[in-house]
Amino acid sequence: MKAPRGDTRVVRVGAPRPLFGDVYHAWLTAPWSVVVAAIVVLYLAANAAFAGAYLALGGLEGARPGSFEDAFFFSVQTLSTIGYGRMTPVGTAANALVAVEALSGLLGFSMVTGLLFAQFARPTARVLFSRVAVVTQREGQPSLMFRMANERGNQIVDAHVRVVLARNERTAEGEEIRRFHELPLVRGWAAFFALTWTAIHPIGPDSPLHGVSAETAKDAFVDIIVLVTGTDETFSQAVHARHAYGPRDIVWNGRFVDVMSQLPDGRFQIDYRRFHDAEPAVPAGRGSAG
Repeated sequence: MKAPRGDTRVVRVGAPRPLFGDVYHAWLTAPWSVVVAAIVVLYLAANAAFAGAYLALGGLEGARPGSFEDAFFFSVQTLSTIGYGRMTPVGTAANALVAVEALSGLLGFSMVTGLLFAQFARPTARVLFSRVAVVTQREGQPSLMFRMANERGNQIVDAHVRVVLARNERTAEGEEIRRFHELPLVRGWAAFFALTWTAIHPIGPDSPLHGVSAETAKDAFVDIIVLVTGTDETFSQAVHARHAYGPRDIVWNGRFVDVMSQLPDGRFQIDYRRFHDAEPAVPAGRGSAG
């Protein structure tokens, strides 16, 4: 899973790391291409390791002497409990190794089955966020705006959006700390989220963004963090998505290009090809929020 924009500015140094990390979490969040590749590599590596052990111990009747190929495919048959019968183990050592491999295959396939089901059944929200946020005039007041779209064909019901401003501030003692401020939205809840949603935060005198400009936002390492939660109507389970806008992702005195149009037959059309596009709202110049 890709990290939300804005997380790349954080570099973690000195954090304790277990030998194998959080394998289960990494598995569930990995893309399917990585999951399939990991299964193939582990499967081949396990059979290659057991094939080497069979060659070292001997005792494979029907296999060509010293043939890694025969030992490998015998391991494949044993691990998968196929057992065609042309090659058979002979002697205590070979049979003991077969027993170990059969047990390993049983446990391994059980674990992979459970992990694949968890990966497949995990409900996720596919929310598309506009690459930029804009600060523009809305209803006669400067406002922070960004767009979201539900990329799935179903709906997210009881959808909630929270926006948080994170920035560096100094205390009275001169200590620099990271503080978080809630940014109230004109509409932070929807009965269902099916198509697009433009979130609007009015920048009034009480807004944490009041008086902030492009220059001061960069100096204070401002981040706009967006959290979307709701219930997937298909799985009836809670889903969430998050995104972050850094100072470079905010277009000051800009506006989003309209993506909604009406077709001749009366239906509405949404052009997602211009979903991320923004254009200047006023002649070029420095803009500030309030």
